[in-house]
Amino acid sequence: MSSTVQSFRVKKLLSLKRVAIITKLDDERSDKHAARVSQWLKQRNISSDLNHIEAGQDMIIVLGGDGTLLHIAEKAARYAIPVLGINLGNLGFLTELREDETFAALQKILNTSVTIENRLMLKCSLLSQGNRSSSRYALNDIVISKHVLDRILHLSTRIDEEYITTYKADGLIFSSPTGSTAYNLSAGGPLVYPGLATITVTPICPFMLSSRPILLPADRQIVTRFDSDNYTEHGQVIIDGQALWEMKDGDELEIVTATHGLQLVVSSARDYFTILRNKLHWGVSAPKQ
Repeated sequence: MSSTVQSFRVKKLLSLKRVAIITKLDDERSDKHAARVSQWLKQRNISSDLNHIEAGQDMIIVLGGDGTLLHIAEKAARYAIPVLGINLGNLGFLTELREDETFAALQKILNTSVTIENRLMLKCSLLSQGNRSSSRYALNDIVISKHVLDRILHLSTRIDEEYITTYKADGLIFSSPTGSTAYNLSAGGPLVYPGLATITVTPICPFMLSSRPILLPADRQIVTRFDSDNYTEHGQVIIDGQALWEMKDGDELEIVTATHGLQLVVSSARDYFTILRNKLHWGVSAPKQ
């Protein structure tokens, strides 16, 4: 078993003296809003760093979407800096505040305690020909996937050294509770409440219909070996949507829960299920013809 951090929700008073502002790449709207936020902070004697994260900052403000937040999640978690997500488009699962709510939310943070959720993260490393890669971290998911023109993968999977099965599928998704609403959901995996400490293993387009998602306690270690055949010689490891490693015959991917999670500042205006209803269109009637 691996050591693990439990997801939790706390009320905390943040003393803001220095803040990082992260913008969506090459996005004029995000850049303009960043300038307004920086000026607002300056008027309250709070310094800001644009698109730069380092130890000593009191909060990170993300201006963009969930993808922008995912891009900085590993560094934010490593430095234990709380993150406030402001979505400049439709509401996100992580960037849940609207642009017009920015300054009211910031003022509330200055005036009172805020709710912070410690979102569980996953850690993985690749074992290839006796060499272990450096560890990488995921807030949403770690995916082993085939290349576009390849046939199905053969992925022999163990949990705490106990053999489970060899998945024959287009790939495997290992998702955190936060990531359960992402690729995992599209592949038929379950929604998992973000406060739970779990890892979900979901096959992608499995050859056998009996290959179903598995929900595991977060203190388990998962090891998946890639076995090549005459048709598929390589797989790829994708972390939070970014391709990272190639897997060759006999390579193993080791996945555990990270010892640190992402500190996410959450809104009191809307809860998890409100966001689910909004994003998944629960209870929305079909338009009349």
